[in-house]
Amino acid sequence: MKNFTAVSDIENLQETIKKALNIKENPLSETEKGKGKTIGLVFLNSSLRTRLSSQIAAQNLGLNVLTLNAAQEAWNLEFADGAVMNGDTVEHIKDAIEVLNQYCDIIAVRCFAGMKSKEDDVNESILSQFQKHAKVPVISLESATRHPLQSLADCITITENWKEDHKPKVVLTWAPHIKPIAQAVANSFTEWMHEMDVDFVIANPEGYDLDKNFTKDTKIIHNQEEALKDADFIYVKNWSSFDDYAAMPEVKENWMLTGEKLKETNNGKVMHCLPVRRNVELSDEVMDGENSIIYQQAKNRIFSAQAVFSEILDEINFTK
Repeated sequence: MKNFTAVSDIENLQETIKKALNIKENPLSETEKGKGKTIGLVFLNSSLRTRLSSQIAAQNLGLNVLTLNAAQEAWNLEFADGAVMNGDTVEHIKDAIEVLNQYCDIIAVRCFAGMKSKEDDVNESILSQFQKHAKVPVISLESATRHPLQSLADCITITENWKEDHKPKVVLTWAPHIKPIAQAVANSFTEWMHEMDVDFVIANPEGYDLDKNFTKDTKIIHNQEEALKDADFIYVKNWSSFDDYAAMPEVKENWMLTGEKLKETNNGKVMHCLPVRRNVELSDEVMDGENSIIYQQAKNRIFSAQAVFSEILDEINFTK
């Protein structure tokens, strides 16, 4: 694996899931693999699970870890090519990346959607700069359109919790929120479910359909109760409108996931990437109930990151 920004960078998803589960059994089995090498974790946005899980995963592999909270601790960055930098920006992104090339063997970056320009977000205006200027492997810690390490952790979690001999029904259901949220997690989960042997359905209100480049031929239902029927896994997540970009069309129905709605499922396991707005996206009774595997997902963020870092190191060590 040379880079990791989408499921397409995974050569064999099932083998990577298996690797992650083996790592989970013995997280310190490869403590020498990253010895003498450095990973730079660059955060342009807030983080809890991604930051901590990435640090733990890197340390488990013996990597040196540099963490930069770029939005707070670095110079104001300029992203536009040909910019005349006579304003608030002090350092151009390509200069910053070139310096990271000198310091790091791997660069991992977290850069949310700006939620202002649909074109910029769809074209990954920030991540693409790292991909263009980096001379070392680039890992996405979430970008404008995808959150691949989260999605790999989701696949690991589903695999751990499904022991039947038929494919599970997995429902990605929209949830309410108080502000516009990007589509990255929903896009990414959808993309990865296409690579899993599952019966996948998306439930969202009218006006909240995701980008068709991600949903493709996925069954989309605008009635939550109908979609939840016989579900084995329910992934709860909010996102804003894609067509009317970053808008929040009015929704009159109650889309918060409750214990009553879970009765329609096949004793479905509930998932969420966190952070979660309790009693807005889903109720306390669901969040804290026996069907919740949300904290298991969070723990698996370590092993999704460690599996990816390990495969990236295999490529680095092979080429050197």
